[in-house]
Amino acid sequence: MKSHTKYLWFHTEQKRAYINITREVEQAVTESGIREGLVLVAAMHITAGVYVNDAEEGLLQDIDDWLEKLAPTGPNYRHHRTGETNGDAHLKNLLIGHEVILPVTEGRLDLGPWQQVYYAEFDGQRRKRVVIKVIGE
Repeated sequence: MKSHTKYLWFHTEQKRAYINITREVEQAVTESGIREGLVLVAAMHITAGVYVNDAEEGLLQDIDDWLEKLAPTGPNYRHHRTGETNGDAHLKNLLIGHEVILPVTEGRLDLGPWQQVYYAEFDGQRRKRVVIKVIGE
């Protein structure tokens, strides 16, 4: 079995952002030379996530509104007693998840017709990374 690792770095201007990284994941699969296998895409920070969904602006806003409703910015989270102010970002990560595992078939990322891979930033304005790990034959 072979493996290939690639890192993506992000430094968003906003606290929250949703970035389509499908092309970067496809590129990592191509670079790997792997024809059949899996690709793991994982945020390497506990205040960011990775998910698969449609690339439609209204849906992106709906996702952001949903996350803000369930884990609102600003409340006095117990986590804030540590001096941090990002308790909501940790909870948003739990809702979205920090990783996805996707199939690689015939040397290509094997997604459904509307599926796209997104990096979700919940506590931006600082440098963070995502790991892409392709494994297979």
